[in-house]
Amino acid sequence: MDMIEQLSVTLADRVAAAAGAVVSVATGRRPASGILWRPDVVVASEQMLPEDAKALQVRHAGRAFNATLAGRDPGTNVAVLKLDAPLPDTTLPGPAETPRVGSLTLVVGADDAGAATARLAMVHAVGDAWHSMAGGRIDSLIRLDTRLGSDEGGPVLSPSGELIGMSTAGPRRRTLVIPTATLARIIDPLLAQGSIPRGWLGVGLQPVMVPESLRQAAGRDSGLMVVGLGSAGPAEAAGVLPGDIMLDLDDTPITRLRALSHLLGAERIGQAVTLRMLRAGETHTITVTVGARPR
Repeated sequence: MDMIEQLSVTLADRVAAAAGAVVSVATGRRPASGILWRPDVVVASEQMLPEDAKALQVRHAGRAFNATLAGRDPGTNVAVLKLDAPLPDTTLPGPAETPRVGSLTLVVGADDAGAATARLAMVHAVGDAWHSMAGGRIDSLIRLDTRLGSDEGGPVLSPSGELIGMSTAGPRRRTLVIPTATLARIIDPLLAQGSIPRGWLGVGLQPVMVPESLRQAAGRDSGLMVVGLGSAGPAEAAGVLPGDIMLDLDDTPITRLRALSHLLGAERIGQAVTLRMLRAGETHTITVTVGARPR
């Protein structure tokens, strides 16, 4: 048996070993995949589920099972389903180390009947922990060189069969992996609370350049313009107005939306923060009490 044939056999064996930990999730649109994290708990891609999802059905090895949406977190794009009855015991692959650029991965999913599907992908980029636009902290950046279909939400494996994380489609349909460490960190809070609390100011923001004539006063050449306010939200209650340009939060420069999300973790809820704003050519400071992001 030559090397290519041996690799093919090895990869097929890895998929077969993980097949018991993969399910198909009926979404009412195109089907998605999920990871059988425990005998009665399925992890799936949050963005693949309907906004009003409550009762769902999953398929595993040709059999249908009823499930309830126990929790969802748009920040990390993770949803957790609780099965009405546990599935036969299956072994979840052990966690993998963060892969290197150029490493091969197996993107495993499920077809309509819950049988395993697979595709081979290469790690296109890796990076440090990052925050999504919705404020979720992802423990490491892992991007693959493939596009997803109904296998979104399934496990991504290393060539040795260990679990790198869950596949999901990111901005511009780039395939990202939500690392195993992130999944392990938020699954139990989602099961217990239904959501992950995060700080919220109640503002819609758009990155803008500060007019050149105002840059000296602002001390910045860019900021975030307020283009919308949540009704009775923290910012509106504090007197923030549409058209204000946010420059700093507690003396930390704010030029990108992700930078703001990074500063509004659950620990900030109920705390007062100071915003330095540019309004009508002058700088102002406004104190806002951070609220909890609505579910």
